[in-house]
Parts: sequence; structure tokens; C-alpha cells
Amino acid sequence: MNSTLFFCIFLSTCIDICLSDSDNLQDTCPTATTGKQTVFINGFPCKNPNSIVASDFKSSKLSRPGDTDNFLHSSLIHSTALDFPGLNTLGLSIARTDLEVNGLMVPHSHPRASEMFFVSTGVVIAGFIDTQTKLFQKTLKAGEVFVFPQGLLHFCINDGFNSAVVFSVLNSQNPGVVKIADATFESDEAMINELVRKIKSAAAMEINAYGIQNATLSGF
Repeated sequence: MNSTLFFCIFLSTCIDICLSDSDNLQDTCPTATTGKQTVFINGFPCKNPNSIVASDFKSSKLSRPGDTDNFLHSSLIHSTALDFPGLNTLGLSIARTDLEVNGLMVPHSHPRASEMFFVSTGVVIAGFIDTQTKLFQKTLKAGEVFVFPQGLLHFCINDGFNSAVVFSVLNSQNPGVVKIADATFESDEAMINELVRKIKSAAAMEINAYGIQNATLSGF
């Protein structure tokens, strides 16, 4: 009995380790700038500790708005250890989303990360769809936060009268992204308009403290 319990605990620990980014084995490990890659590892090589400087841990990439002059009236800027050296081995990446009026980020998922979604300015509808096609969605104002669980389809849309800015933190150095029918959405305005209508119709159902946790978003 004791050996079985020990094995279960050991197996659970191993699975937990396998499902997360590797822990850092030193204080810092900013990404080393290399030429042609000849060695492939799960991450990036570290700089020589003697050459690490404070600027390795600062990025201004998200301080500038992205280009929203496109079909979806939105922009996503993602920063990882590839362009922000100080993130290397920390199991983190960050992003900025800009949404013009009626701007939309189509449903997508991150297979290796959960996402904390913080609204900086504007009013945004944010939601995700679980594996039972149940929709969890809220209308967020500046200063409010929503969480997208790892691997689940999620989306956001500007529901205000001004542009919106959102910042995200993802708990993986390389979260990955999977978009559904990306090419179709970007070329079919009628489909985009129908998706926006469904999202806003679901948002209108927020009539109690429990939101719309029992609603579904048909078509997904």
C-alpha cells in the first residue's frame, strides 16, 4: 500500500514537471545573441555572466501601439526571450493587444500556456470556450483582469466607443498559438460580422452575478 502511494506521488510529480517550463538553475540567464544556430536546446543559450547588464531585463517593445489598419482592426505584439533577453528561462512571455472600435482577436489557443489578460484602456469583451463548448465570457473595463486557461480557445473584442489596449502575461517562454480557420476569417467579412454578433449577443446575457457561464457559442 505504501509503495503504491509513493509511486502515485512520484508519478504525479514527474507529470507536473513535464507539463511546465524548466526551472531556472541560476539567478539570471539572458539570451545570448548568436549567429547561425548549431545546437538546439529547449530554450536559448545564456550570455556570459560577466556580460549581463541591466538593459537585458528591460523592453520597450510593448510601449508602442501596433498596426490596426487591417481586416480585423486589431494588432498583437508578442515579446519572448528571443527579443527580450531577460525572459530566458523564466517561463514567461508578454503581449500587447490593440483593438480599434469593433476590433476583434479571433478565437485561438496557446497549447503551452495560460494567459492573464489585463485591460489597460477601453472596454473589452473577453471569453473562452471549454472542451464542452461552454462559454465563459465577461465585459471588462480598464484595470480589470481575466484569465484564459491553457489550451482553450479564447477571444476578445472591443465593446467601447474608443480604442482599447490590453496587456497579457503568459506562463511559458514559448506558449505557441493555434488559430481556427485563420485564412477564412481574414478573407470573409460576413463571417467576421457574424462572429462579432454572436459574441455581443452572448455579452448581453450578463444579467446576474454568475455571468453567462451556462451559455454556449454555437459554431465552434
